[in-house]
Parts: sequence; C-alpha cells; structure tokens
Amino acid sequence: MADEPISPFQPDPETAGEQPQAATIAQYVKDLSVENPNAPAVYQWGVQPQLDVQFNIGVDKVADDVHEVTLKVDVVAKSDKGTHFQVDLAYGGVFAFRNLPEEALPPFLLVEAPRLLFPFARQIVAEAVQNTGFPPLLLDPIDFAAAYMAQVEAANSGSEPNGHAAPEPISGSPDPSQA
Repeated sequence: MADEPISPFQPDPETAGEQPQAATIAQYVKDLSVENPNAPAVYQWGVQPQLDVQFNIGVDKVADDVHEVTLKVDVVAKSDKGTHFQVDLAYGGVFAFRNLPEEALPPFLLVEAPRLLFPFARQIVAEAVQNTGFPPLLLDPIDFAAAYMAQVEAANSGSEPNGHAAPEPISGSPDPSQA
C-alpha cells in the first residue's frame, strides 16, 4: 500500500479516459525564515522602510501526472538605518492531473497552481511580518497569467540569451510602496 502512487481521483467508469481533471493533493510551508535583526533598536528608528518583494515559481515532477509547485516569496524592508525585517517563504502545493493535454500543463503549473497557492502564502507573510512587531504586510495580488504570457512572448521572440524557448520561472516585484 505504501508504494501505491499518489492519486486523489476516484475511478469513475463513465468518465474514465475522457475528462481532463486536476486536483490539489496538499499545500504546505516548505521553508519559512523570518528575521528581525535590529530589534529592539529598529522600533526607535522612526523611518519608513523601502520594501523589496520578489517572487518565483518552481515546478518539480513528483510522479507521473503529479507535480509540486513552489511559490517563493522574499520580502526585505530596509532603510538607511538598516534592515527592519526579512521574510523568506517557500509555499508548496502538490497537484495531480488526469487526461490533461500536454500543452495545458505549463499554463496550469505556472498560472493556475500559483493563483491557488498565493492567498495562503500572502496570509503567512502577513502574519510573519506582524510577528516581528510591525503591522501586517498585505501583498498586492499577482497577475500570474500576465507574467506567464510575457515570458512566453519573450521566449518566442528569441530574446532568451541561451536560445531556449522554455520560459524561466516567473519572477517579479509587486508595488513596493506598501509598508
């Protein structure tokens, strides 16, 4: 029983082999680091920090038709006095697929799966920042579809330096004006 592959799907003889299906098997904190390196002095600085928010998406194949998607969020708040706080989160999800066309897999893994994971990662970041003694940081929503399409267009236009058409993991920075 322990060697059976992971599958959240129940066999349905009427639709077996027909309908594409996707399911979330698990969501979890893969890695979380929270730092407040200048406490307690940071609370006396009285300056507004500049935020640097970066995100990245990683995809790993776990088994046939099962993939892990990891949404990495890195937040650093700094001012000329030093680092106020830093949060590094890797939030993962395991997704299973059945009868999904091969061309539909990358958009699901790089758009839909991160879209499903983001609200949970956003909440963890907000609570982690609040636990450092600062107001919770609510990250702006991320348009994963636009980021994916921009990378596909860049790959198709040949702007990839290595000449490969496969897009790199999505990364970027939401509006840092929020503190």
